[in-house]
Amino acid sequence: MEHKTTKTVIALLCLCVVIAIVPLLLITDSEFGGADGQAEEVIMEINADYEPWFESIIELPGGETESLLFCLQAALGGMVFGGGFGYFVGRKQQS
Repeated sequence: MEHKTTKTVIALLCLCVVIAIVPLLLITDSEFGGADGQAEEVIMEINADYEPWFESIIELPGGETESLLFCLQAALGGMVFGGGFGYFVGRKQQS
């Protein structure tokens, strides 16, 4: 029975990866205005000669991509946080 559960978990993880990567490949011209863009506009209004300290290492295909990566980071953090709680609750129940 445990072998079937392992296969299901692996299949679901693969599906999550596909759901995360397919939009990156198919949707290239998305636009999403966030706080970073608004802050840049205000800075340019205050000081038009402002030069950023550095440029992005990776040029993302669209604005929605940044939101997707932020959501994935939040989900990963939630999994680590939830896993930690689950570990401590399970350890408490064992003793």
